[in-house]
Amino acid sequence: MSQNSETVSASAVPRKSGRFQDRAFRVKLRGAVLTLIRLPNQHDLRGKLHMLSTSGGLMNVEKPLDEKLKVELIFRVGDITIREKAEIMFPMWATQGWLQPFRFVELSEARKCELEKTLLAFVQGLQDPASTSQAAAP
Repeated sequence: MSQNSETVSASAVPRKSGRFQDRAFRVKLRGAVLTLIRLPNQHDLRGKLHMLSTSGGLMNVEKPLDEKLKVELIFRVGDITIREKAEIMFPMWATQGWLQPFRFVELSEARKCELEKTLLAFVQGLQDPASTSQAAAP
């Protein structure tokens, strides 16, 4: 997976007071991470993660899924593999397929912390000047 500042970014939304809202830290992956969507009937679909946080995310999918459908999502980000239950939310049409939002439904606090650390490390690795200068070296 290519990890550069053009394909991945972090987002946070400031309040009017200048402080950040109490919402999960989000990372825009823009399709850089593939995911397997296991449906209740045990069929599998493929998607690409567009955005990810500890509360859920947004996937690019070829065809939209039904709202409130319970699925299992399997993907690898950083050094961890996530295999968690999620609830599908209302899809949005995009120029190249569908954007399918989801939220994790049974993510334990320990797993949530592990995912958050991985996402932070993922973004910090992209912004580390040493890693960009090493990447530019022959």
